[in-house]
This record gives sequence, C-alpha cells and structure tokens, in this order.
Amino acid sequence: MQIKPATSPYAAGEYSDNRHFAKQYKGLPWLTFWLKVGIGFACAYIKLWYTILVKKCSYGPFKGEFGHFLAHNLPFLMYLHIKGVKINYCGMELHKPFLVDESGNSIISEFTPLRDFFSEVRPSGNSTKPPADVQEVIKAFENKSKYPFWNIGDEFYYWFIHRNFLIKGPYMKTYNLEKVYGGHKDRNVVIFPRKQETFSDNNGGPWDYMEIARAVSPYFKNVYITGHPAMSVDFKSEGNIELCLSGDNRIILEKCSNSQLIITPHSGVNNLGEYTNTKVLIIYNGKPPIGSMQNTLRFRPYIGSRHDLDFAFSLSEIITYAKSFNFKPNY
Repeated sequence: MQIKPATSPYAAGEYSDNRHFAKQYKGLPWLTFWLKVGIGFACAYIKLWYTILVKKCSYGPFKGEFGHFLAHNLPFLMYLHIKGVKINYCGMELHKPFLVDESGNSIISEFTPLRDFFSEVRPSGNSTKPPADVQEVIKAFENKSKYPFWNIGDEFYYWFIHRNFLIKGPYMKTYNLEKVYGGHKDRNVVIFPRKQETFSDNNGGPWDYMEIARAVSPYFKNVYITGHPAMSVDFKSEGNIELCLSGDNRIILEKCSNSQLIITPHSGVNNLGEYTNTKVLIIYNGKPPIGSMQNTLRFRPYIGSRHDLDFAFSLSEIITYAKSFNFKPNY
C-alpha cells in the first residue's frame, strides 16, 4: 500500500533518498551503489518473509537519535509484534517505556539494554559511536544473534535499505500509547526546550523557552517542560509551568498522553504526537523553508496521520496559535 507523503509550504528541496545520494557517483561506482542497494532490498524482503514464518528474530543495536527510534525502528518493532514475532532486541534502556502494546504488555521477548550515555556522546542517526563499555555490550549481542538478524548497526544497510524498505509495505505499525500512559487529556501543553547555541537549517535559531512557556501559560491548565536533560535547556518551575526534564521516558509519555499540544523545534520529537494522540506545533526561529522538513513529511504519514503538523515562526505567532488552539482528538 503506497501512502502519499505529507506536504507543507514550509518544506523545500529533494528527499534525501537513494536517488539523491546516487547523484554523487558516476560510471562503475554508480552501478556498484545501485547493485548493493538492490541486493540489500532483496535480502530484506527474504528476511522479512522468514522472520514472519519462524516468528522470531534479533533486532539492533539501536544507539541513536530519538527521532530515528520513533520513525524508523519502533514502528517496525510494533509491526513485527502484531505479526506474532518474538523479538530479541538490543537498544537504549531509556526507550523501554515505548516498547509496549496498547495494553501495556512488552512487545519484546528478550532485551539487551544499552545504558544512557547521551551526556557523554551526542547521538547521530543510528551511527553514534558509544563509549567502550557500551560497545562491548553491543558486540556480545551481535555475536550471539542468529538469522534472521536485522543488523541496523550496519550503516549502509540502515541508511540506504532499512529506512526506505519499511515504507514499501509499509511494514510499520504505531500503537496508541495514550491508552497506556493517559488518564485525562486535559488542556495542557508540553514544550521540548532543545539545547542549541546557533542557527541551523533544520532546527532554526535558539529560543528563549521560558519566555515561550510564560507566553502560552495563560491559555493552558499546565505547561510541562520536558525532554532528555542532555538535550534540553534547564530552568525553574513557576506558576503553572512545571519543569520535568528526565531520562525516564515514562514521564515524557505520561505528560504528552495527558496533554493536547506539543511545542517543539523541528526534530524527531514531532513523531511523538502520533504515539500519544497529541497535536504538534513546530516552532522555527527563522524564515522558511525549514531544512529537511521534506524528509520529515516523507516518513511521517507512515508513522500515523492522526494530526497534521502546525507551524509558527515567531513568539507572536506562537501566542496567536495558543489563544485560538482547539484540540480535536483522533482515535
């Protein structure tokens, strides 16, 4: 089933897909690249067929960015779970609260956890180079894994095959984790205060997140400031503004599941709204187009289509949005 990519007037440029990357090659290297991609896709189809046939597999190691986990890994794990596959998984321990179905039961049969090392090494895609002790855990997992083994530690496979292969089926499923972590979806807002010092095409310029929190606080019951401490700006709670930065994603899931809106710079956090049935406002401190937004919109419909993304490019636009915000749940 082919799903049409989402569109936005704030996206521009080519998809960072295999055709885009192939343009750097000519002649034999170009042919070699496409041959390797073709073989990779053929092997992936065979591996998926066998995985579903024998109802078991190994998958990992995932050691990368939160957005990559939500977009290119968790939906496949959920897909395999709904197919009855027993999964031997190696990944970040901090992501464990996501590894459940809509009844709160684990979707993983055997788990090799990797400790939280993001205060030591900043993640990048799934090509992060972890500390030596974490690499030893990964090596042990890889050595004991048997076919079918979805080795997403292979950088060529992960980037050129795996991410693109999943949307061919699509071989993706998104459980509604609001059913696990939600209680009452009140008029609350969650802000993810991304830590950055300079402008980037993808994320825009830095924001004063306390200013944003204070500006929207009159229009919401609670304003939750959350995210991973290593990736987030820290400040103090006040009034109805509650600081809850944490490496425990259970807290993040609970805050999002019980809120109607997520405010975040352009990042993989936007995918979180599809898991918790929460509207997402992308804030970009700069002028559009937003870097790599076309890639976000390429993959996002496969993760879910409960809510379209909204956008704001200044504090005044954020305030206007908050004033008129009207949440419409989509189950």
